[in-house]
Amino acid sequence: MRDYRDAKAMARTLRQALNAKSISLGHSESLELVAKLLGFQDWNVLAAKINTEVAAPAGASGTPVPQTPSAAVPTIPLRDLVLFPHMLLPIFVARDTSKRAVERAFATDSRVFAIAQKRVDDDHPTPDGLYRFGVTARLLDQATLKDGTLKVSVQALGRASVLRFDAGEFLAAEIAEIPEQSGTGGDAASLSRLALDAYQTYAHVDLAAPPQVLTLLPRLREPGMLADTLAQLLRIGIGGRQELLETVDPVARLEKVLALMKTDQEAA
Repeated sequence: MRDYRDAKAMARTLRQALNAKSISLGHSESLELVAKLLGFQDWNVLAAKINTEVAAPAGASGTPVPQTPSAAVPTIPLRDLVLFPHMLLPIFVARDTSKRAVERAFATDSRVFAIAQKRVDDDHPTPDGLYRFGVTARLLDQATLKDGTLKVSVQALGRASVLRFDAGEFLAAEIAEIPEQSGTGGDAASLSRLALDAYQTYAHVDLAAPPQVLTLLPRLREPGMLADTLAQLLRIGIGGRQELLETVDPVARLEKVLALMKTDQEAA
């Protein structure tokens, strides 16, 4: 008897059955439909529940033991940036509370939680002004600029969602880290090829020619990593990037990237 942990298999079966009747249903659409049929708000909620149970150790009866939330992690609100896993770049920290968060991180394990704020012009965002989904990141080094702003090199690690914010001398958050899912199979491979072809048209580039950063795109075998890399190159706003970050399933995420490129081209 299947339960919600078989959601991906159920979505695949549903998609195949409908396709046999000449009814086209995309991968992400089938995931969303199955999530709602199982009583969940959307696929992200269902995926987070599945990931938590898979990652949790089994008790004596074989029943997954709920994970204990991690200790609060120093948190940095990002004004006009959404970080994706594997990104390596400098961020600029000007707010005193964020500087104290950086200081605490360097004094401990150099790990922070980076999360986008909803309004770019919000100088003092409250928890309600922040998205609930971000990335863990490791601080590599820092330098103080002439105006007192910190230039901090960060390496984004993985997706995480907020369980609870703690406000004190600096913002911190208890988070639930979300393991990266592997997207494999014929659907993922063909979708990756389609996305690469679409990006060449979208950006008017040849991925076989320099600049070198673009020649690396075809070598990305994981659809999730390819989707995250392309997401950074799209002409979309913070809200669109945040939606891609919150799309946990890698194939569904790549589908959304492909749809955004097609929509942009059609509007041009």
